[in-house]
Amino acid sequence: MSKVGRTTRTTRTTRTEQGGTGRTVKLALAGAGVAVAALVIAMIAGGAATPRIIPGLPDEGTFTRWGLPLSKLVLNTAGVLTAGTLLAATVFLPSDKGLLGRTALTYVKAASWLALVWAAAAAATMMFSLSVALGLPVIEVLGGNELTSFASQVSNGIALTLVVLFAVAVALFARGAITVGASGGLLLLALATLLPPALTGHASSSPNHDLATTGVAVHLIVLALWVGGLAVLCAHALRGEPSLEVAATRFSAMALWCFIGVGLSGLFSVVARLTSISELFTSAYGLLLLAKTATFAVLGAIGWWHRKRTLPRLAAGVPRAFVRFASVELLVMFATVGLAVALARTAPPPGLPGDRAFEVLGYPMPPEISLSTLTSLWWFDLFSGTLIVLLGGLYLAGVVRLARRGDSWSWGRTAAWFTGVLILLIATQSGVARYAKVLFSVHMAEHMTLSMLVPIFLVLGAPVTLALRALRPAARRGDRGPREWLTTILHSGFVRFVGHPAIATAIFVVSTYALYFTPLFAAAMAEHLGHIAMTVHFLLSGILFFWVIIGVDPGPHKVPHVARLIILFVTMPFHAFFGIALMSMGTLLASQWYDQLGRTWGASAIADQQTGGAIAWGFGEIPTLIVLIALALQWWRDDDRKARHADRRADAAAARGGGSGDARLDAYNDYLARLNRHDRAE
Repeated sequence: MSKVGRTTRTTRTTRTEQGGTGRTVKLALAGAGVAVAALVIAMIAGGAATPRIIPGLPDEGTFTRWGLPLSKLVLNTAGVLTAGTLLAATVFLPSDKGLLGRTALTYVKAASWLALVWAAAAAATMMFSLSVALGLPVIEVLGGNELTSFASQVSNGIALTLVVLFAVAVALFARGAITVGASGGLLLLALATLLPPALTGHASSSPNHDLATTGVAVHLIVLALWVGGLAVLCAHALRGEPSLEVAATRFSAMALWCFIGVGLSGLFSVVARLTSISELFTSAYGLLLLAKTATFAVLGAIGWWHRKRTLPRLAAGVPRAFVRFASVELLVMFATVGLAVALARTAPPPGLPGDRAFEVLGYPMPPEISLSTLTSLWWFDLFSGTLIVLLGGLYLAGVVRLARRGDSWSWGRTAAWFTGVLILLIATQSGVARYAKVLFSVHMAEHMTLSMLVPIFLVLGAPVTLALRALRPAARRGDRGPREWLTTILHSGFVRFVGHPAIATAIFVVSTYALYFTPLFAAAMAEHLGHIAMTVHFLLSGILFFWVIIGVDPGPHKVPHVARLIILFVTMPFHAFFGIALMSMGTLLASQWYDQLGRTWGASAIADQQTGGAIAWGFGEIPTLIVLIALALQWWRDDDRKARHADRRADAAAARGGGSGDARLDAYNDYLARLNRHDRAE
C-alpha cells in the first residue's frame, strides 16, 4: 500500500473516532437530561420537593433539598458507569492470553476517571446528608467537627466514607491494570462499592429488613451490570469498533439474566416494604414503584426486540440499527435511575406496629421451640434461597449438558451434591433459621451443619470437575470464557495458598475461636449483613477444609491418604475443646443482642449458651464418621487403580517378551539371575 493510501486510511479512521466521540457525548448529555427530568418530576409528584416545613423546627434549606438527590444521582450514575466500563473490558471484549486489548485498556482508563467522579459525588452526598441530619444549611456544617463525627460514627456517613475510599482505590489501581484478571478484580471491587449507601437507607428500616436488604443488594448489582454494560456498549457502537458484534452477543446473554434478577429482587423489595397491595395505589411511594415497574416492562420489551431483530441485523452488517435502538433503551434506563433516586428520597408507608423483637428480627418472636415449630415455621431468606437455586440449577444444567453430549456422570456424585443442597435448604429456610437468631444453641447447630456437614456432600459432588467437563472452551483462541476463568482461578497463587493443608486447617479451626471469643460475633449478630457473612464463611471454610481431606476435584497440593487421616484426627478435637470452653463460660456472648429480644420462654440465655457448647462438643461425631468412610473408599479405590495399572504394565511387558513391567521387580529378578549364574560357575 502506498504512503498516500495509508495516510488516507488513517485520516478516515481518525475522523470516524472523532465523530463517534461526538455522538457519544451527545448521547451522554441526553441520558443525563432524561435522568434529571425523571428525578425532578418524581420529586415533585412524590412530595419530596415540597415538604411541609413546621415553623420553629430546623430546616436544611432548598439548596440541600435539591442538592442531595442530584449528588446521589451523580453518585449512582458514576458508580454504574464505572462498573460498566470494567465489565466491557473484562467480559465483553476479547482478550489475548490474559492481556487486555487496545479498546479494553481505553475503557479501563475511562473507569479510572469515572471512579474519581464517583468519589467526589460520594463526598458531596455526605455533606448534604449531614445537612439534612442536622437541619442546617450545608454551608453551616462544613466548618465544624460534625462532618468528621458523621463520617466515622453514623452508619450513613460510614457507608459514604467507604465509597470514597474504595472508589479512589479503583481509580488508582485502574491506571496500571493491563490484564483481564486485574480488571476483573476491579470490577468486583466496584460492585461491592455500590452496596454500602443503599443498605443503610430504607432497606435497613423495613419491616422485613432481612429480605429488603438482600433484595436491594441483588437489585443494585444486576442493575449496574445491565445499565452500565449497555451504556458502554452504545459508546462502543458509536465509536465504530469492529468487535461490536461479539460484545453485543455477550451482553445480550447477560442482559436476560439481569432482567430476571432485577425483576425478582425488585419484587422482593416491594414485598418487604409494603404491608398491603393497596399501598401501591394510595401512597406516593407505591405510585413511584408503579412508574418504575412500567419502565422496567418497557426495558423487557426492548430487550426482547434486541434478541429477535437487532442482533441478526447486526450480524448481517447493519450496526446503525443497533445504535438507534440501544440508545432508546439507554435513555429509558437513565430515566429508571432518576426514578430510583427519587424513590430513595420518598418515605415508604409506615409498617405494622410491633414489639422490639419484631423491629430487630423482622418477624415476631416465635413460640417456644419444639420439633413441630422447627418443621413448620419456615422462613424465606433471599440470600440463602438464591444460593440454593444457583447451586442446584447450575449443577443440574451441567449434568444435563453432559447427558445430551453422550457423556456419563456419576449418580453417586449427583446424589451427594443434592444431599448437601437439601441440608442447606433445611438449615437456612426452615424454623431453624428463625430460632437461630433467638437461641444460641440453635445458632450453634446451624453453624456446625453449615461448616461440617453440608461441605462434605458438596465436596463429594465434584462440582469443579463437572464444570470443566460441561463448559465449552472460548470460541476465540487466547480469549477467556467461563471455562478459562475457572481454570485461571484454580491455578492462581491465592487458591494455591489457601488450598495448602496447613492454611486450610488453620482457617477451619482458628476462625471459629476468633469469631466467638472476640467482639466479632456480637457485631455480626446485630446486622443482617453479618448473618450473611457468617453463612458464607461457615460454608467456604468447611468446603476448603474437606476439599483437602476428601476432595474429588483436583487440588493444588497432592496430599497422601495417611496425611489426610492425620489432619482429620488432629483437627476434630479442637472443635471438642471449643465446645468445652463454651460450656464452662459464665459470660454471655453477644449479650446486648439476646437481651433486647425479650424472650420469656425456655432456659436462660447463659444456660442456652452452655447447651450450644454441648452441641459443638458432640456434633463432630457424625461428620467424622462420614469423612472416614469416604476417605477409606477413596484410599481403597486409589490402591485398586494403582494395582490394575501395574497389572496392565506387567501384561504388556510380558506380551512384548520383555520384563514384568515393574522396574523394581525386574531389578530383583536380575539380581537373582546373577546369583544363579555365580553358583553355577562355582
